[in-house]
Amino acid sequence: MPMKHIIPLLVAVGIGVIFFGGFLIGRVTAPHTNSDVGTLPEGTMCTADAMLCPDGSYVGRTGPNCEFVCPDIVPSPDTNATSVEALHDRIVLTSPEPGSIISSPLLITGKARGPWFFEASFPVTLTNWDGLIIAEGIATAESDWMTEDFVPFRAELTFTSPYQVGDPDFMGRGSLILQRDNPSGLPLNDAALEITVQFAPTSATVGE
Repeated sequence: MPMKHIIPLLVAVGIGVIFFGGFLIGRVTAPHTNSDVGTLPEGTMCTADAMLCPDGSYVGRTGPNCEFVCPDIVPSPDTNATSVEALHDRIVLTSPEPGSIISSPLLITGKARGPWFFEASFPVTLTNWDGLIIAEGIATAESDWMTEDFVPFRAELTFTSPYQVGDPDFMGRGSLILQRDNPSGLPLNDAALEITVQFAPTSATVGE
């Protein structure tokens, strides 16, 4: 191609490159409007602080009002439940009943499924209002415990009542705990039935 034709062509290409580059630069540097972003409305810039939620996680501020929103807490099954209702299909206490007034000796009767026992027995504990152990004993099966069915049991505790006449009412409360025998020591196998009892008041010893 003759040189006189090449030079005008190069000039035209160069001008086109300059105009196209200017167009791109203008698009990049032009300010964006809310319609360009399309996600955050005006005024939703939240502070970067965080809050500790009840489940132990941290959350930042979110939403148009910059609020802290904690995740919902889903209760997990309580494998170590202690209430009568939660354990009714594993152990049933006949005597004493929850809230009963007790005195020494205390007769404990009921029934429990075979896996609650080990070598035909399981531990029983009596505590005062503050959790102090005042009596311990062993409940024994009254029939073959090598079964999945309910097996009757019996125990007897002898103790000195921690509640005397004139003491505050709260000192008359105690807890009776029937613990599943767990020779494995694994927490997964722990279970206990706990009920509240009321100690019968005793007279103070002369000289105290």
